[in-house]
Amino acid sequence: MKDPDDGRNVSYHRMMQIGKNKLTARLIKKRQTRTTYDKINGDLEMAVCLGNSVAVMVAASLGPPSDVDEFSIANALDETPLVKCKTKDLEVPAFSEIVLEGRLTRNVDKEGPFVDLTETRDFERQEPVFVVDCITYRNNAMYQALIPGRFEHKTLMGMPKEPTIYNEVSKVTDCKNVYVTLGGGSWLHAIVQIKKQHPGEPKKAIEAAFNGHGSLKHVVVVDEDVDIYDPLAMEWAIATRFQADKDLVIKEKQPGSSLDPSGIHVPGEKTKTAKMGLDATIPEHVDKKNYEKVSYKLVDIDDYVR
Repeated sequence: MKDPDDGRNVSYHRMMQIGKNKLTARLIKKRQTRTTYDKINGDLEMAVCLGNSVAVMVAASLGPPSDVDEFSIANALDETPLVKCKTKDLEVPAFSEIVLEGRLTRNVDKEGPFVDLTETRDFERQEPVFVVDCITYRNNAMYQALIPGRFEHKTLMGMPKEPTIYNEVSKVTDCKNVYVTLGGGSWLHAIVQIKKQHPGEPKKAIEAAFNGHGSLKHVVVVDEDVDIYDPLAMEWAIATRFQADKDLVIKEKQPGSSLDPSGIHVPGEKTKTAKMGLDATIPEHVDKKNYEKVSYKLVDIDDYVR
């Protein structure tokens, strides 16, 4: 898709076939494709590329500023030659398996319901109709499917939010790492690891994490010694370093995600949710040794067995 002011945009859009050459396309408000579609008069030319390189798939998931070309990011990751479309003034990756050239019309039709990131059903909506005018493909083309709610989907959704959270948290404390967890649908939960230097930094990190990812619902802040990729280590940190009466942050009636079935959903309005942050770091002014795991002395079995 090409914006007349900001240039090309490469992104993911869920699509539902409704006819021989017609599909409805999910366009999210305030995202570039929807913004461009809403501001132009007439149809919006678009090419749907199926079966792409990892570099293209990652670049398309990032959602950079509107003046950044995702194909330039893909090319930085791995050489990504482009070719012109047959019927549209657009370029597509030369090695895409299948390309649907067409246009987003001003007509709307049913889209959904689909299983989405949280492995629950998303809402049925009225979305723009995409009309396919031309199909090109490679010999023996392979149709690549991303199964909703499965690992590829979660990776491409959650991974790009980790640096945005990291950047916001780094403004208020020394952020070491961020993990948007699989158990939270790679969307609603995050673990933030910091090097705490001053009182109050964990709660600042919680607020910053919510700023870094608007759909984030729950966040846990931990110290450097906690493995954020180990769910047992995370539960241990909460069990031994968290006190709910002083380490809990609750934010009511916050903007949430439509993918969370427990949120408050009103048609035409942004989903509302309650958000929670947990400070699972070692308290200030304590003997830290009492909060650290004790390691056993390693034994060399050769010293005892001959």
